[in-house]
Amino acid sequence: MLHHWEEPPISGYNSDIYADMTKERGSGAIFFTHCPLGCVYCQNSKISRTKSSGKVYSPSELARAMTELEERGAYNINLVSPTQYSDGIREAVKEAKKLGLTIPIVYNTGGYELSEIIRELRDTVDIYLTDFKYFSPDLAKRLSNAADYPKYAAEALKVMFENAGEPRFDEHGMLLGGVIVRHLVLPSHKDDSMAVLDTIAKILPPDKILLSLMAQYTPDFLPDNADFHEIRRKITTYEYEKVRDYAVKLGFDGFMQERASATKRFTPDF
Repeated sequence: MLHHWEEPPISGYNSDIYADMTKERGSGAIFFTHCPLGCVYCQNSKISRTKSSGKVYSPSELARAMTELEERGAYNINLVSPTQYSDGIREAVKEAKKLGLTIPIVYNTGGYELSEIIRELRDTVDIYLTDFKYFSPDLAKRLSNAADYPKYAAEALKVMFENAGEPRFDEHGMLLGGVIVRHLVLPSHKDDSMAVLDTIAKILPPDKILLSLMAQYTPDFLPDNADFHEIRRKITTYEYEKVRDYAVKLGFDGFMQERASATKRFTPDF
């Protein structure tokens, strides 16, 4: 699909900077199933974790899907939850370029990656759009079933920057290469969010990447039969502003989301 709701230099949408650009374009999103994380609040779980969803593509078929998205006006190929298919993706991108693909490849990941796999993507991926969800292993275990998430996310982020370098833009402000790090602020866990920002700032220079600080958390997707009492609400203005101000203090540049985005309305109906 042509996705209009990513960060502005990815989707080219929802910003005054891109007012002269047609809304018929967007990010060429390809969603993959079987995400390796088990986030209890996942808004994409209908497709990311349901075994019966989706369609099997060969690398050749995936390559054709990429070129078709470019023909429809995609600014880039946005591979969403691609981790578990990296081998096939490398083959597909190589074939797509032989077919004439010219737009950047975006690796849109939850951040739970092996650094050696990221290193193998050096000649495949132009832009890394990665999450850095947690500082605490206990929180990562409880909310995403991945206690080792902080360790692997930090190691992978280093290699993503080695691969892609500093942000590079075209004449319209669309991203051609670089790293965007997303962080979703969760209710009751602003201290963990600030620790995440500290960790990122220790790994990479804050002014050499783009930070996307998200306020869109909504409890609508939590399971009814489990106790996640501290996140059964939206974040407060105080919580978000505390984390946002800390990001600015550390020298991060990028995108700060409005709290009005914290609604199920912005979630695609898969």
